[in-house]
Amino acid sequence: MFVLRIKEREQVEVYDGVTYRLLRSITLLNARGFGDITSCEHYHCVYIGDHIVICIHRVDVLEGATTQWAVNDKPAGLSVTKARNVLVTCSFVPKIKEFSSHGHLLREMTLPDDVITPCHAIQLTSGQYVVCHGDRHDAVHRVCLMNADCTHSIHPHGGQRGSNTGQYNMPRHLAVDDNEFVFVADLNNRRVTLLSPTLNYIRQVVSRDTLKLEPWHLHLDVQRRRLYVAGNELQYGGFMSGRVVVYRV
Repeated sequence: MFVLRIKEREQVEVYDGVTYRLLRSITLLNARGFGDITSCEHYHCVYIGDHIVICIHRVDVLEGATTQWAVNDKPAGLSVTKARNVLVTCSFVPKIKEFSSHGHLLREMTLPDDVITPCHAIQLTSGQYVVCHGDRHDAVHRVCLMNADCTHSIHPHGGQRGSNTGQYNMPRHLAVDDNEFVFVADLNNRRVTLLSPTLNYIRQVVSRDTLKLEPWHLHLDVQRRRLYVAGNELQYGGFMSGRVVVYRV
């Protein structure tokens, strides 16, 4: 398990996935602003978005070697496609960029005008995408099923910002299981919601009372049926505390 740790020097902490024991720390000397992290089992590497250097850092897990490539727009959420490419969601453009494992830009998709401030995107086996969007100053906060070119939304879930069932207050991060059920980290509501493959509401997986912190990032271990939720407490413009909570799903 890889955890981003914001310290004097930006670090990736590596934990045993069974015992949760800290194994080692990898320091990225040229990193300045961690955003998101995702991993690729095939290439044995992790990718880290840096919104200050505006790049992706690639860390070889076995050798510890690090490289980076420019995104040319601030990266937000990251995910890995079935073809083992890297999807980078750029919130302020807004666009989704697809790169090879070593940083070659394969394609760039501009999202439609009603998808404002996208935070994270995952490609489904159908070639479609599920995208969450909505920042604190945006009126609309949704999770959208997009077509294969991301030119229009096929089915949205959400709408006006709120805390009721079917509403979100900054849907920040996504996870998708093998049957394409969607887990949504609802940041300011401090909960995780489960949606069907057609983005119909099913239930609340993690409640506000259980989590207590803001869920910034999700990871789903499909084989073990474990949902990892990275929660942080943001105060006075900085992160005051954080932890990773593991749920059986």
